[in-house]
Amino acid sequence: MTSDISTAPLAAPKPALPSTRELAMGKRIWLATRSSPWFLLGAGLFGLLLLMALVSVFVFQVDPTKMNFVDKFTPPIFSEGANPAFPLGTDQLGRDMLSRALVGLQITFLIGLAATALSFVIGSAVGLYAGFVGGKIDQLLMRVVDIQMSIPPIILAITILGLARATPALVIAVLVLATWPNYARLTRAGALAERGQEYVRAARVLGASDIRIILLMVAPVALPPMAFAAVFDLARMMIFECVLDFLGIGLQPPTPTLGVIIADGRKYLINAWWIAVLPGVFLMLLLLSLNMMGTALERARNAVFEGAK
Repeated sequence: MTSDISTAPLAAPKPALPSTRELAMGKRIWLATRSSPWFLLGAGLFGLLLLMALVSVFVFQVDPTKMNFVDKFTPPIFSEGANPAFPLGTDQLGRDMLSRALVGLQITFLIGLAATALSFVIGSAVGLYAGFVGGKIDQLLMRVVDIQMSIPPIILAITILGLARATPALVIAVLVLATWPNYARLTRAGALAERGQEYVRAARVLGASDIRIILLMVAPVALPPMAFAAVFDLARMMIFECVLDFLGIGLQPPTPTLGVIIADGRKYLINAWWIAVLPGVFLMLLLLSLNMMGTALERARNAVFEGAK
């Protein structure tokens, strides 16, 4: 007599996916954000400034360090006595202010974006691993974070940049050292909340490695909130880079950074105000665009979380 019961081996159950609630809320936050007029205005202004910085590399061929003493202190085009060849005027050495401001904008974009991206990657990696693994590794990594956060960024910058000649790569390294612990703490909190979930336990039972679980399951849930911090951090990175240059401990002349140009022009505020003011306007608009986008993201997040309660 044959048995009707199949003897085929049962397929191993697949581990449950990360909670769709968090992922759905992230999508709702993004949908609410991109419909915000403040976010659209900020993103448009940021994109315009970025486009100007990128296009000027290929289109605007004026050397920002070329001196022309005949045309020094030429006012901008909207002032009396302007020269159409210099739309934003010239400085005390006859250098074209438009080309200098656009090159300064390029440097600010390069340093700010690179430093923010590296801080995000390094800090998030440390925080995810520490929070997920726990134990002595978590304690050790968090003590490193505490030590790093106890050093004021300006003291860190003065110490490092005072011992070596400032270069864009070194300035980026200083900004990363000062910022990555913030991401480590935030992502560690997210990893601690997720490591006890059912989908994590199921994945471990089926033999998935910690790295695989972190990358494929925990990171998609824990990292999206970092986008809010990254937008505001980008603004802080840019202003800090300009402050270092303004104080004379960052990039040095003749490199035309916004901070260097503003520092040079402060001596001529009465007779040639445009040397310091116009680069400051570029910087102000850049920071304004980032703050508008960050504020729109934060308001959308708060609205979604309040509606989910």
